[in-house]
Amino acid sequence: MSVWDALDRRWPRRWPLQPVADSSWVAQEPTYRDAEPAIIDAALKRAEARPSGNWYVFAASGEIGSGRPRGFRVAGTELVAWRDSWGGLHAGPGSCPHLGAPLSEAAVDCDALVCRWHGLRVGPGAGRGWKPLPCHDDGVLAWVRLDGVGGEEPLDRPVLAERPPRASGIAAVASMVGVCEPSDIVANRLDPWHGSWFHPYSFTRLTVLSAPPPVLDDQSEDRFLVEVTFRVAGRFGVPVRAEFSCPEPRTVVMRIVEGEGEGSVVETHATPLGRAADGRFRSAVIEAVVADSSRPGFAVARRAAPALRPLIRRTAARLWRDDLAYAERRCALRNR
Repeated sequence: MSVWDALDRRWPRRWPLQPVADSSWVAQEPTYRDAEPAIIDAALKRAEARPSGNWYVFAASGEIGSGRPRGFRVAGTELVAWRDSWGGLHAGPGSCPHLGAPLSEAAVDCDALVCRWHGLRVGPGAGRGWKPLPCHDDGVLAWVRLDGVGGEEPLDRPVLAERPPRASGIAAVASMVGVCEPSDIVANRLDPWHGSWFHPYSFTRLTVLSAPPPVLDDQSEDRFLVEVTFRVAGRFGVPVRAEFSCPEPRTVVMRIVEGEGEGSVVETHATPLGRAADGRFRSAVIEAVVADSSRPGFAVARRAAPALRPLIRRTAARLWRDDLAYAERRCALRNR
């Protein structure tokens, strides 16, 4: 018996951090037999059939500060967003209706925007040829409702996943752009079988305990249940059980249902940006990690949240650099 095996046998199982035996990547159990395309495609189609109310995530809440507007693009629509003197979120078309100036460069005055080209004022009370758009700030992400793009029956608020309480959780948001469509990003997340093969630096001991069949009668069972160990440092990791589900067409939520951080979520939002100058379609991955723990020591982590958020974003970005390659490949193969 090796020293590491002896350590593993004696290590207290109640501790969240567990030793992970060193094993060869190629020695893993292959998962291609279980990762049936029909299962992934059917889960994607069920997600796309759910109502979104025409709501789209377009930014992290913290990206939009007071004092100056920010420009964004969703589904080929130029947007501008800003905050009023009470911190309320506002959004609308990003082009000035007079001569097309970028309102992202406007000045904020009395909670309205003043165009720098000719002084046209637009804002929450509309303006000459300009109307604000419905928007929502959920405390972590900013949403906008585009009825002309979505074409669905509008909802007053976006379809939101349950999260840990804001007072106790730590939230961080990472964003990246890929040459693909939102469905390619969602399909990636609905394939948990690739985790320890494609991301061995982050996941090990990954087992898909249950997956919804292609034909599903009970929608409450439309989830993937996974047992996985998140690598933390070297040969140590945190084993958990997690579920993946889609509350609306462009969102996949991973929720820890058992183990350290129970109730914590990772929300992956896929937002269409539109076609770029090269004619190829682009989409944004906007991923929100909301971590929580009932352990007393997590209070220390909350106090260190400003230092932890960049680390969380860096980890998410590393995963999505790989997964966007997966999504882009899927898009390219489909469009051949």
